Amino acid sequence: MGFARDRIAVAAVAVLFLILLSAVLAPLVTPQNPYNLAQLDIMDSKLAPGAKAGAGFTFWLGSDDQGRDMVSAILYGLRISLGVGVASTLAALALGMAIGLISAYAGGWVDNLIMRLVDLQLSFPSILIALILLAVVGQGVDKIVIALIAVQWAYYARTVRGAALVEKRKEYVDAARVMAFSNLRIVFLHILPNVLPAMIVVATVQVAHAIALEATLSFLGLGMPITSPSLGLLISNGFAHLLSGRYWISFFPGVALLVTIVAINLVGDRLRDVLNPRLQSHYGV
Repeated sequence: MGFARDRIAVAAVAVLFLILLSAVLAPLVTPQNPYNLAQLDIMDSKLAPGAKAGAGFTFWLGSDDQGRDMVSAILYGLRISLGVGVASTLAALALGMAIGLISAYAGGWVDNLIMRLVDLQLSFPSILIALILLAVVGQGVDKIVIALIAVQWAYYARTVRGAALVEKRKEYVDAARVMAFSNLRIVFLHILPNVLPAMIVVATVQVAHAIALEATLSFLGLGMPITSPSLGLLISNGFAHLLSGRYWISFFPGVALLVTIVAINLVGDRLRDVLNPRLQSHYGV
C-alpha cells in the first residue's frame, strides 16, 4: 500500500497511536488523578521538572499551580481533547452530510434555502459562534461538544453538497431512478457511499481543528471547567507564570497539543492522497 511506503505518514500514525493509547490508559500509567482534589497537595505546586512530590513520586515534567503532576494532567487532558474532538466531529459530520445530501438531491428552493443558511453561518468566525454559545449555555464537556457541532456542521453540509451534485449527474443515479427506487434509498444507499471516502478525509483533518478550537476556548476560560485539566486550561494556567521562569506549566501541554494536531493533520493529508484516484498511480496504491 502507498500509505505504508510513506515514512512520514507511518511515523504520524505511530505517534497518534501512542497518544491515543496513553490517553486511554491514563488512569493506569499516571501516578496521580488530577481530577481528584484529595490527591492534590498545594505544597507541591509549581515544582520544577524532576522534583519529588510529597507522596513520593517524581514530577518528571513538573507540577502546576494546583499541585497537579504535569504528566498526569497532560494525559488526562488528552482524553478530554481527543474525546471532544472525535465526538463533535462525528456528530457534525452525520448532521452535515444528511443536510448536504438532501440539499443536493432536492435542488430548487430547498437547496437555495439550505445553502443560504449555510452561507450565513460560514460568514461568521467559528470562534465567535462558539464563544457566544458557551457564554449562553455555560461550561462543561457536553456544552463544548454542542458548540463544536454547531460551528462545524455547515462546513460538512457545503462540502457534501458539492460532491453529491457531481454524483447526482452520473449514470448509476439515473439507473436507480428508472428502477423506481425511493429518493431516500438513492440518496443514502447509492450517493452517500460514493461521497463518504472524501468526507472521511475531511473529518480526519477537522478533528484536529476541533481539538484546537476546544483548547482555544478553554484557554479563554469558556471551555472546560477549572476542575478539568484540559490542555487549553493547562496552558492558560501556566501563561501567567511564563515570565517568572516556570515555563513547564504551559510549555509541555502546548507541545502535547502541537504534536497531536500535527500527527492528525499528517494522517489526514496522506489519506487524502491515497483516496484520491488521480494520485493513486503516482503513489502506486
